[in-house]
Amino acid sequence: MRDPNFEGAVVLLVQHSSQGALGLVVNREAPVKIGDVASHLELPGKSGRLLSPALWGGPVERGSGFVLYRGVCREGWTVSGIGVSPSRERLSALIAASSEFMLCLGYAGWGPGQLDREFEEGSWVYVEASPDLLFDCPSGDRYDRALQQIGVSAQTLWMTPVNE
Repeated sequence: MRDPNFEGAVVLLVQHSSQGALGLVVNREAPVKIGDVASHLELPGKSGRLLSPALWGGPVERGSGFVLYRGVCREGWTVSGIGVSPSRERLSALIAASSEFMLCLGYAGWGPGQLDREFEEGSWVYVEASPDLLFDCPSGDRYDRALQQIGVSAQTLWMTPVNE
């Protein structure tokens, strides 16, 4: 995409319906640590995960947060074995348990039919979501690893939407 918000972005598509879509950019670190957010929310805990950077989830509502972890989410979404929760309580529980998780700040949003049109125009490449891509791969390597899943490299991929 030529939009700098999404150029080279790996987006976990969390919800997609006739009403629109919601996704989280999962390969860009935010300039804030998870511990800074936990401290701001007055969440107790000493997890080593607090030293990790949060992720920049997208340009919409940057003050909102989504916790990503392996498993099923009852209060949010589950995408291919990845729990996605907007719950402060879930974040607190994951910190207390010293669990593996990521925190995305902000999100990407599309209006009705917008993402469908962008797919049709060739603005996006689709790969299956996987916990391994998110949790076993450093954030800076996720774009290349996602492309490897479909057998291409960033150097050989050239995308120009049909309307440009």
